[in-house]
Amino acid sequence: MTEIPEHLRKRAEAARQKAEDAKAAAAAGGGDDAPAAEASVSSEGDSKIPAHLLERSKAAKAAATTEAEGGGGAVVSAGAATALATAGPPPAATGPAGHTQRLLTVVKSGSIQDVKSTPMDKVHVWPHLLAVEFVAALLMTAFTLVFSIFVNAPLLELANVNETPNPSKAPWYFLGLQELLTMFHPMVAGVTIPGMGIFLLILAPYLDKNPSIKPEERKFAVSIFTVFLMFWAILVIIGSFFRGPGFNFVAPWTGGLFFEL
Repeated sequence: MTEIPEHLRKRAEAARQKAEDAKAAAAAGGGDDAPAAEASVSSEGDSKIPAHLLERSKAAKAAATTEAEGGGGAVVSAGAATALATAGPPPAATGPAGHTQRLLTVVKSGSIQDVKSTPMDKVHVWPHLLAVEFVAALLMTAFTLVFSIFVNAPLLELANVNETPNPSKAPWYFLGLQELLTMFHPMVAGVTIPGMGIFLLILAPYLDKNPSIKPEERKFAVSIFTVFLMFWAILVIIGSFFRGPGFNFVAPWTGGLFFEL
């Protein structure tokens, strides 16, 4: 709701008080002197009212009084018409370049403009992102150091081209692909299945356009990544711990563990 400026409120209260005083004076002086009293009070108190408006008001009151009394109506009505005609339209206040302007009220900008900055879900790279990445790098370095202390991974002797170790296994990150080669044709295991998986991961951002970063709201993306990760992790685990001599399937708790870093 628009607030009324204080100076306009005071001006309205003063005008209302003057009108009440005029009515009281008219009631005290009698019915015949009422128009004269109101006119005198208006001319003295409301000096800011334009003269043409005062003349028009006087003429209208005289015409109404004459018609009510029933005598000399034609003469007074003609005088009233003459006064109204001579008064003419109110002068227009012109501003710069001749434009007609009128001041209604002073309105605060907050009542008609609701300017609010839209919160952006963004943070600075430094220190927010780089600090987290630096802490993650420190944790991975500490884990690698502790792992190297407890797990023995010595350098072996030079490979003998005339002797192939049994079983012959690829590095652990390729054991999933080697496991596929035991189940399918090399063209299917080495090209078709990995190619389909990579192509599906490429299409994932276009299939799931949800901008949310909350895992509970990204069920489609989380499902695709989980299926891909679990599929490859199971193949790596089988190739690492459940394949023995001749790359045959063995149980590690009965046939031993044929796995080296």
